[in-house]
Amino acid sequence: MTIFKEKVDEEYVTVSEAKDVLVDIEAERAEDEERDLRYELARAIEHVNRFARLDAEESRELVEELTELEQIDIPTAVKIADLLPEDRTELRSVFAQERYSLDGDELDDVLNIVAKYA
Repeated sequence: MTIFKEKVDEEYVTVSEAKDVLVDIEAERAEDEERDLRYELARAIEHVNRFARLDAEESRELVEELTELEQIDIPTAVKIADLLPEDRTELRSVFAQERYSLDGDELDDVLNIVAKYA
């Protein structure tokens, strides 16, 4: 017998936005001496501290600006905001599993937007 859980909501967040959420949770847990930090939560906090390169507001602005381009959807924009690719090769790796790829000018448009935030 399999128990399925219903997905109530789904939202894509950048690593920087996840860091803000996890910092709040960490502070809440630190106030309560009887609640310790579970291993998974500690590893997640360590991960976001290591890989978040923008603050949450900047990363959300970057995602919004990228989604204004017609060929970039929200999941791809979030991935780009997390990785902050610096050249065409790095950016192409983001699209490696997609059913479409961007031409040189489109890649340059994305890289120009990313350069404003990096």
